Amino acid sequence: MPRLRLGMIVLVAAALAAAGCTFGDDQPAARPASGAAPAGDRLNLKGVCPDPIVVQTDWFPETEYGVYYHLLGPSPKVDTERKRVSGPLLAEGRNTGVQIEVRTGGPATDFKLVSEQLYTDKSITLGQVNTDEAIRFASKQPTLAVAAPMEISPFMIMWDPGTYPEFNIIADIGQNPDAKVLYFKGDTYMDYLIGSGILRKSQVDPRYDGLPKLFIAAKGATTQAGFATSEPYIYEHDVKEWNKELNYALVNDTGYPFYPQALSIRAADKQKLAPCLEKLVPIVQRAQVDFLNNPEKTNALIIQTVTDYKDFWTYSPGLARYAIDKMRLDFVNNGPDRTLGNFEVGRVQRLIDIVTPILVGQRQPTKPGLRPQDLYTNEFIDPNIGVAP
Repeated sequence: MPRLRLGMIVLVAAALAAAGCTFGDDQPAARPASGAAPAGDRLNLKGVCPDPIVVQTDWFPETEYGVYYHLLGPSPKVDTERKRVSGPLLAEGRNTGVQIEVRTGGPATDFKLVSEQLYTDKSITLGQVNTDEAIRFASKQPTLAVAAPMEISPFMIMWDPGTYPEFNIIADIGQNPDAKVLYFKGDTYMDYLIGSGILRKSQVDPRYDGLPKLFIAAKGATTQAGFATSEPYIYEHDVKEWNKELNYALVNDTGYPFYPQALSIRAADKQKLAPCLEKLVPIVQRAQVDFLNNPEKTNALIIQTVTDYKDFWTYSPGLARYAIDKMRLDFVNNGPDRTLGNFEVGRVQRLIDIVTPILVGQRQPTKPGLRPQDLYTNEFIDPNIGVAP
């Protein structure tokens, strides 16, 4: 499954704590439980938020992005031509008074980065932007992340255990110069893996486009990047030409600490959108928690929407169940504290330190003096909302 993304993630909570990492100056102080405010007030977005609220994703509908489809009310409208889904925005079963529109990315937007789309289409309210993508474009297309629905990235590299029984981690792939790595062109994490010596430049092949044809043609001789919540299941169960189990290792475990698909706005819109975000961000936090606990109806909507789109991307009930199980087990959690969706200043600074030299080497330097606080804010996060242990 390709996504025009620029990185991967690592979260090593113990190491971060030992390094004295904090959540930055804008981490909100603990406040009364979100249920303390009258539901009718805190869930009323009419006159406060744009209508509709437009969320631009970076790929087709899928369980990993289920939080946004979970906000759609009953009988949403599916625009199969433009690949968009819209309907009343519901929170905790209540109509918030505004509409939400969830837009498909990838081929539907000519594979444009979401950060670019935020600036070329001002009708978009929020979009999915990886932290390293935000660093790359901080100078000319600055974005500000307001929530991270997924704490750990499921980006991975997979391989055939029959061909490469000696592989256990990504560094093992780098030890075999004959093992090629298919990946999606533009992903900054690959520059990191090469620059750090984990992989060799001669190994990487940026021709992966979301289709299995190149992997199948190699008959197991190549490895391939993708999502741990997707490709391993697809290739084992849905790709008849392969139909075998694959092993994988997370890029997360190589030391690349970005937040994947963080919900982001144009940086200059913060003040204008602040009254909306004060209500909307906790709604998104709660929706992610509820989706993890009650995914069935939303996954059914995702499956049906993909079917209606009639594109090369398909989505099966088995894949949806696999993805939600993986999300619960490995990728959606509270991180080192009790809050879902917030950002950690030391982790973002570490990524700035990694990505900045890469961009300089590519003659695409980022904003001079870039700080973590230029890339995210915890101002709108409700610290009392988290995933149950």
